[in-house]
Amino acid sequence: MSVGLVVVSHSRKLAEGVCELAAQMAADVRIVPAGGTDDDGIGTSLEKIMAGIAATDSGEGTVLLTDLGSAVMTAESALEFLEPEQQQRVLMADAPLVEGTVAAAVAAQTGRNVAEVSAAAESAGASYTPDSAAPGEAAGGPPASGEPAPDAADSASGAWTLINPMGLHARPASAVAQALADLDAEITINGVDGKSVMMLMTLGLRPGETLSVTATGPDAARAVELVAEQVRNGFGEI
Repeated sequence: MSVGLVVVSHSRKLAEGVCELAAQMAADVRIVPAGGTDDDGIGTSLEKIMAGIAATDSGEGTVLLTDLGSAVMTAESALEFLEPEQQQRVLMADAPLVEGTVAAAVAAQTGRNVAEVSAAAESAGASYTPDSAAPGEAAGGPPASGEPAPDAADSASGAWTLINPMGLHARPASAVAQALADLDAEITINGVDGKSVMMLMTLGLRPGETLSVTATGPDAARAVELVAEQVRNGFGEI
């Protein structure tokens, strides 16, 4: 079982939509909406949040994600009603609702614990600019060789043209981040963290553009091989 998620929003439709989006990238994670008041008006419901926690906490824990201020207060109230033992494994992330839920879902899908899932959600608020790219690497990524090439004993790199119809959108970004999550390597894709689904999505790489990867560490070569497989297979979309 994995860590579960509860999406707390003032709007039932918004909570359901965020859950639907995140579920596309985390099929094995229990993600439950807790949106709107008890009669589905605009507002929040303590009862819905409590029911969401009960439905998602399999023993591994649950992370709550909220939208506006009063949703935070209602979620905090729900935490106070939990038994002390359960309070230790139900966390509320200080994260943007959509980005945080997607990042948390991917982390939960890869087997991260509740603290790591919450941290992944909170890290989703970070923004990317070209200034944060790796030295000598612009946001678009420079073409390297068409095949993975070892640069040093524990480093590797490669670059490929995206061939799938929609480029590096949410699902491919999630697939890449999940494939790389457990590797013992520092992995950079076009200047951003290759293990972060949100950072990969900020790249906005389109069909025909170049995806460049560099990796260092014991699993560097394997990391580049995995990315190459994903790109060559069109992320399973062709």
